Amino acid sequence: MQEIILKQIGIENVDQLQKIAKQTFFDTFSPDNTEENMAEYMAKGFTIEKLTAEIKNENSEFFFALSDEEAVGYLKINFRDAQTELQDNDSLEIERIYVLKDFHGKKVGQILYKKALEIAKDKNLGYVWLGVWEENRRAVQFYRKNGFVEFGQHIFKFGNEDQTDLMMKKAL
Repeated sequence: MQEIILKQIGIENVDQLQKIAKQTFFDTFSPDNTEENMAEYMAKGFTIEKLTAEIKNENSEFFFALSDEEAVGYLKINFRDAQTELQDNDSLEIERIYVLKDFHGKKVGQILYKKALEIAKDKNLGYVWLGVWEENRRAVQFYRKNGFVEFGQHIFKFGNEDQTDLMMKKAL
């Protein structure tokens, strides 16, 4: 496997981010969701305007995982009021770690995860947390393997369906 390089994402990368965000989300969730719910989310969740606003948020950071200068995965982390729920100044939220199917099992997710952990430690934060769909067994297993424990649940509205996300955290 080629070496994986991490690169922080800026506004100039929004088109590339949109492409990989749509592809990885579709590949991850389409087998377990209706076409209608997927189409609705894909149309609203990854617009250039929405992604641009997320990149511009000073309390969020995005990183590409690059192999041969091609994005094969990405990470989105949030601090303070950019966090989707807890908004605790002593925490970092991993909102997204997504990797292209062809790179599953090749440690790309682990490299992105380690970057999030490194940033949290550099900022002397107390813990890292995230929400993960309970049916995304691959991701749940990944986070458990990395020392995350469940501390609650929340409902994620996906089209006409209420889905349960496990809230997980890891103390630093």
